[in-house]
Amino acid sequence: MRALIQRVLWGRVTVASRSVAEIGSGLVILLGVGPADNDKQVKYLVDKIANLRIFEDQAGKINRSILDAGGEALVVSQFTLYADTRKGRRPSFTDAASPEIAAPIVEKFVAQLQSRGVPTRTGEFGAHMLVEIANDGPVTIWIES
Repeated sequence: MRALIQRVLWGRVTVASRSVAEIGSGLVILLGVGPADNDKQVKYLVDKIANLRIFEDQAGKINRSILDAGGEALVVSQFTLYADTRKGRRPSFTDAASPEIAAPIVEKFVAQLQSRGVPTRTGEFGAHMLVEIANDGPVTIWIES
């Protein structure tokens, strides 16, 4: 699994001019699933992201997790994180999991993040989405399981 996380002041997902999800301060998580990913990778990423200390404390030091900061999460499934651009000019996405494999794994990821106490919203799996963010910092981190 691959996650590109961004610390945000706010985030929003729109599908066909309809607001699907919106959060305030927290993390926008772009989540890619590979064909061999399973519960082990889900647990690893959820543990890592929920406890990653990338929010400022009262002294202005980056020392608090999303749990400590009381932030929200917006998870957007994004198979393009598995793009292979080594050959030619058109990316290949053959390393990404099929929708039948990826959708339940994304759902497990969201459920586990919520069970940790992180209010979590999602985009629409498989839809063409407009994702808007106000990246705070900017802080953008790539995590791979």
